[in-house]
Amino acid sequence: MDVLDIARWQFGITTVYHFLMVPLTIGLGILVAVMHTTWVRTGKPEWLRMTRFWGRVYLVNFVLGVATGLVQEFQFGLAWSEYSRFVGDVFGSLLAMEALLAFFLESTFLGLWIFGWGRIPKKLHLAALWAAVIGSIVSAYFIIAANSWMQHPVGVTVGEDGRPRQVDFLAVLTNNTALAAFTHAIVAALMVAGALLVGIGLYQLRRRKLAQAPTTDVDQSVWRRSVRLGGYVSLAAFVLVAVTGDWQGKLMYQQQPLKMSSAEALCETEAPAPFSVFAWGKLGSNECDDVHSWTVPGLLSFLAHSDFETAVPGVNDLQEQYSEVYGATYPDDPSFGDRAGQPIDYTPVLAVTYWSFRLMIGMGAVSAGVAAYALWATRRGRVPTSRIGVYGSLAAVGAPFVANAAGWIFTEMGRQPFVVYPNPDVPVDEQVWFFTAQAVSPGISAAEVWTSLISLGLLYGALAVVELFLLVRLVRRGVTTGDTTPTPPAVGSSRRDDDAPRPGDDRSDDDVLSFAY
Repeated sequence: MDVLDIARWQFGITTVYHFLMVPLTIGLGILVAVMHTTWVRTGKPEWLRMTRFWGRVYLVNFVLGVATGLVQEFQFGLAWSEYSRFVGDVFGSLLAMEALLAFFLESTFLGLWIFGWGRIPKKLHLAALWAAVIGSIVSAYFIIAANSWMQHPVGVTVGEDGRPRQVDFLAVLTNNTALAAFTHAIVAALMVAGALLVGIGLYQLRRRKLAQAPTTDVDQSVWRRSVRLGGYVSLAAFVLVAVTGDWQGKLMYQQQPLKMSSAEALCETEAPAPFSVFAWGKLGSNECDDVHSWTVPGLLSFLAHSDFETAVPGVNDLQEQYSEVYGATYPDDPSFGDRAGQPIDYTPVLAVTYWSFRLMIGMGAVSAGVAAYALWATRRGRVPTSRIGVYGSLAAVGAPFVANAAGWIFTEMGRQPFVVYPNPDVPVDEQVWFFTAQAVSPGISAAEVWTSLISLGLLYGALAVVELFLLVRLVRRGVTTGDTTPTPPAVGSSRRDDDAPRPGDDRSDDDVLSFAY
């Protein structure tokens, strides 16, 4: 592989890895804030215990997400310097606001929430958590706005050097591509968090049932409420994912038709166009004419245009159109390396776009099915003991993670060979686009990128082990005795060494970091 291919693998691996943490941080943060709000309003102890248990899970994931996210911005300057120069005038403001406003907002107020148990007023403490959660959501919006500009450049003009110059920051922030992608990502994050509550909650309920634990105590209520909350959130999020996904898909057909036709392996323009349920043939070789599908007539026309008759352009026709407009070969320019003067294949890898699109939908449906099972299995106070059902639900926690990752792979791989996709809504002479082949740093060698890829792979593997160890430890421990009291003793409080422990008293709570750990 050449430098470009290795650099793409590195960015893809680190990005997908980091994105495993992002939806859980956003979704679980929202649910923990809801739990904390419910406890402050009702004073019920089960909501306090839920807040503290799920809050620990949230914090572990947040820390690992920050650690893995730092690498992303460094890669812009290391392996993708030409890309950074091209998009810098647009990305500079977005990334600065993400770091200075959103990230510091969530980090500062999350610190207040961690250290503020029993040290600041309840409502102020709750407000700190909501500020941190809102900060993470705003942070996500700035990042998605930057990515959406790459998918659909708006608010810029082309400078004399051929690079985009930002002229309308509000247009960049209100890009319809960003609005659709953001809403889709947020409800998908809630599906991830809901699946986690369902899987772990069912596991704990079954374990307590087999241990013949009382069915009327607070801990039982913690896990039951977790399952019910997670189930309802997952089902509602699945419906909203479908709605926002339909919105996003219709925009993609307007802005990136080749991506969507590739996702359906639609070779020729058809009216009405069928939706492919399953395909076989030479997907991997991009020989579209040798691909065969089992289809649903007319459904693709409806998904693209909201009717069952309008034509949908095929891959072969779009390939010809793109070649006429943007060139049949790469420019004979040293910045393109070995690809200079070579033919351009505007069709994404069919196997990747086709199957990642279906994996995204399929895993989302699995998660919704598990949520429905959980709600049915815990109806009217029931506790499921089926090993297959409970452990299957626990394993299905990974389904929405896979769906989120597959969605991003589809989004990013589907716009190749562009790293900045041309906006079809403006005349060609005013469009901005940038090929991936010219985006890689010119002075970097294959050996250097291999070294960083292997190093990051080993580091990320170690971090995965650490996170899984911490999460498994938290799940097995369950609700601790320290979770029964909202106000741990202040540091330096007087208590005789010979004091006998009282019910619900855990001396480890003298440590201000006991909640975090």
